[in-house]
Amino acid sequence: MESIRNFSIIAHVDHGKSTLADRLMELCGAIDKNKSQAQALDSMELERERGITIKSQTVRLSWRDETGKEWIFNLLDTPGHVDFSYEVSRALAACESVLLLVDACQGVEAQTLAHLWKAVEYDHVIIPVFNKIDLPAADVERVTAELEETSGLHSEHALTISAKTGEGVAAIAPLLVKHMPPPQGDPHAPLQALVVDSWYDSYLGAVALVCIKAGVLERHHRIRFMASQAEAEVEKLGFFTPRKQEANQLQCGEIGFLVTGIKNIALMRVGDTVTSVKEPASQPLAGFKPLRQVVFCGMFPHDADDYDHLKEALGRLSLNDASFSWQAEHSAALGHGFRCGFLGLLHLEIIAERLLREFNLEIITTPPSVVYHVIGKDGQRQPLHNPSAMPNISAIAHIEEPWIEATIVVSQDHIGGVLDLCASRRGEQIRLSWSGKRAIAVWRLPLAEVVYDFHDQLKSVSRGFASFDYEMKGFATADIVVVSILLNGERVDALSFMSHRQYAERRGRKMCERLKAIIPRQLFAVPIQAAIGGRIIARETLSAMRKDVTAKCYGGDITRKRKLLEKQKAGKKRMKRFGSIDLPSEAFFAVLKDDK
Repeated sequence: MESIRNFSIIAHVDHGKSTLADRLMELCGAIDKNKSQAQALDSMELERERGITIKSQTVRLSWRDETGKEWIFNLLDTPGHVDFSYEVSRALAACESVLLLVDACQGVEAQTLAHLWKAVEYDHVIIPVFNKIDLPAADVERVTAELEETSGLHSEHALTISAKTGEGVAAIAPLLVKHMPPPQGDPHAPLQALVVDSWYDSYLGAVALVCIKAGVLERHHRIRFMASQAEAEVEKLGFFTPRKQEANQLQCGEIGFLVTGIKNIALMRVGDTVTSVKEPASQPLAGFKPLRQVVFCGMFPHDADDYDHLKEALGRLSLNDASFSWQAEHSAALGHGFRCGFLGLLHLEIIAERLLREFNLEIITTPPSVVYHVIGKDGQRQPLHNPSAMPNISAIAHIEEPWIEATIVVSQDHIGGVLDLCASRRGEQIRLSWSGKRAIAVWRLPLAEVVYDFHDQLKSVSRGFASFDYEMKGFATADIVVVSILLNGERVDALSFMSHRQYAERRGRKMCERLKAIIPRQLFAVPIQAAIGGRIIARETLSAMRKDVTAKCYGGDITRKRKLLEKQKAGKKRMKRFGSIDLPSEAFFAVLKDDK
């Protein structure tokens, strides 16, 4: 155990985590610089296209020092985006130290601080690494002062590198050995292994990535998952170098994968503790903090026959992504589907894209919403994910909405626009501090005003230079209403949404305008309305397809034409009263896609 170092690389988005992981793997001989592709640990096609890390990845590296002694480095590369912060917390739980990567040009950003505080909570050893020193705009002295001022972190062991060119990377390995602690644990105690990650393999079944906290894990031994009480025999063990390499056992302090042949995806959950059946541990490990999804939407198959396929796909994705939840629901307009929970809009977008690419499923997603709490007059608290589940207004005392504490880092040139944006979203300023020419604004904001277009507006007012991070800060009473969408007087539950009363009319009007542009014309005029309760707040009218019934009248008295027009008008009036609107799923798909 003395020769093992488990560490993560944490940083803001696009500060060079995956590129640094490539250089470290080249330094230890794990990959060939001339043959391997860039960002070798970003194995998902979506990660390569978007240039971001979505899933935390692990690799075991072997390095020899000047004396010839071999050291084992277990490197965990992590995402930087706020929507995947749960991946970062899982990686931090499996290691003892971190490399805090900071862009020497951009400096300290919002997620830099957020990940740093998480590492401090775990009491990890933190070594700052200033990246991109090869760029002309790099200013290491300014960024070093900024880091010390904003976080209080001393940079006495800090390194300056260029992950792109490899400059300074060779000094990282000796620093890991000298200043980072080995893993702690008793190799002679009963087995305790933390399930850090899990995924589904078509041939092997459920596969778990485990960190051995105590004891030894060996092949062919009977093990038990303490949360699910599932028992199985260990069929395969090993680690990633980054190629999969099998082993007969995993020692205390090591990180590797575990295959048992379990097919039921619900039995192997992230955060569970693996122990031996023969000599079980008395207590499970602490695991991870309970996760709370903040954005919810309905997902329905474009083709109703794909319902079972979608159910299976969501089950596999939820095993691979513990921050994603789902449960069955039914919509009168869209049929059977699922109510899904996400950590943010990017997380939602990634899941929808993975369903299309990995499972060839085209889905319809309803407008995203946050979870509200309905407090009844009897004092009972009830979570509300779906507008159609809103109880009778007479039984409600008040409704509470979730609030967040947002940290925004922006240059002094754009701070005015950022403050105006936060104020327009019903925000409350907590504090505003300065670090050189950059401002750190901390605001309290309602989550519902953030999940729609806040990121886009923030990038717009700051010309792309602001960074944003947030954490949940409980619930507060708000004037929340359900905006119902009516077509020809009939409510369409799939298009209804919840909103603060202040913005309900504006959003209702936009929805009516989109529906008018997308819904195919009927044989009669169709009123498209947005309503709060019984009060109409917005309306558009979809004009009818009109046949020229007077085309064959070639003269004669004008009353002949009037008679035909009156007959047509009466027919359309009768059709409007008894007819139903043919609203194809393509129209739902188009309007909901546009609403994002």
